[in-house]
Amino acid sequence: MSTSAYKTVVLGGGNSAGYAAWEWIKRGGGEGLAIIGDEPVVAYERPALSKAYLFPEKPARLPGFHTTVGGGGQKQEMTWYKENNIEFRTGVHVSEADITKKQLTTADGQSITYEKLIIATGARPISLADFKTPGADLKGIYYLRNVVDADRIIAALPEAKERGGRAVIVGGGYIGLETAAGLSMNGLDVTLVFPESRVMERLFTPEIASFYEKFYEDKGIKFIKGTTVTAFEGEGDKVKTSVLKDGTKLESDIVLVGVGARPNIELFKGQLDMLEERPGGIKVDGHLRTSVPNVYAVGDVAAFPLKRYGNTTRQEHVTNCRTSAQHAVASILAPDSVDEYDYLPFFYSRVFNLSWQFYGVNEGTPIFFGSKEEGKFGTYWVKDGKVVGAFLESGSGEENAAIKKVADLRPDAPSNLESEGLAFASKL
Repeated sequence: MSTSAYKTVVLGGGNSAGYAAWEWIKRGGGEGLAIIGDEPVVAYERPALSKAYLFPEKPARLPGFHTTVGGGGQKQEMTWYKENNIEFRTGVHVSEADITKKQLTTADGQSITYEKLIIATGARPISLADFKTPGADLKGIYYLRNVVDADRIIAALPEAKERGGRAVIVGGGYIGLETAAGLSMNGLDVTLVFPESRVMERLFTPEIASFYEKFYEDKGIKFIKGTTVTAFEGEGDKVKTSVLKDGTKLESDIVLVGVGARPNIELFKGQLDMLEERPGGIKVDGHLRTSVPNVYAVGDVAAFPLKRYGNTTRQEHVTNCRTSAQHAVASILAPDSVDEYDYLPFFYSRVFNLSWQFYGVNEGTPIFFGSKEEGKFGTYWVKDGKVVGAFLESGSGEENAAIKKVADLRPDAPSNLESEGLAFASKL
């Protein structure tokens, strides 16, 4: 069994890994950093997969969106890592981790040792096979997490169109809405099925959701709310029909499933402190340190203290993947000069000609402003007299920066907040 030894190992080759490497170089980390990833390519900006990757014209393709282009850095292709003496090992699956021995073991029996470890193993899509959904193993049912998944979906579109072009998307959240837009742009007849009463129920108020639902419906996209897909029927080994809870059958030439994700933390159960209840994940402190010295966790797997709100959270979002990875590297290389991680929750989406941003928390009373008819609107959330969250559709760069400032400062809410709208944010 061969053994490789490194000063610091980043386990996981996704978004976080690319930004960890960037921070390592910026802070003069020198040699001794290795990244171990199971994907066939080096780190890239994962959000592109559910957005521009699905465009029928001028689609995004690698190497165009390798990290750290999304955060204002360089396009870090494999040559970049080599030039900076970082060993990025692609296509390597780690099957065992021994925190006591500071050792990782790969599926083919190789040993990797480290002095410090950054766990950046990300999350995986929840599979309907996990729920033993009949027919969930049929061909033509897809999940979207990585470039390989995206390529499979793109390759399947021509045949799906030949069979009738009917797409069923299971789930009404981020992945559901963004892939629905992409498939519709490709000329498919799209139906979304989800159990909630509205799209993006965890974030959108009924008023916000109604705008996007109407916009999608005007594009020919259909919604079936308040139910689930309980089975799939096939023609041979390919999916043909999606069966709903009440027995309704939807012809399905292609199916995309986006019903959430689970953090990849199994390697470390029993070795690190975990958050057993929702949101789950590996417990870390304000410097992203786990319960074991010299082991850090970042991105989708890290359950970290949300300093400004006094609670613990796990954020499956690219911004947290980027900034938590950078913070962990800074904590390793310059521990005495780094404050605790102070993250401002942020979510965004771009579909069709729409683009929204949200900062803070959607707690308390929502105050809507603007005009849905004109397509320029937003919402503030007021809790205990403070504006704690802000959402804006079709904002300019300056306007989005303004609502970010609102969520960051949490100012007192004036009595005329609804009528002031964006003006309130611009005055801060």
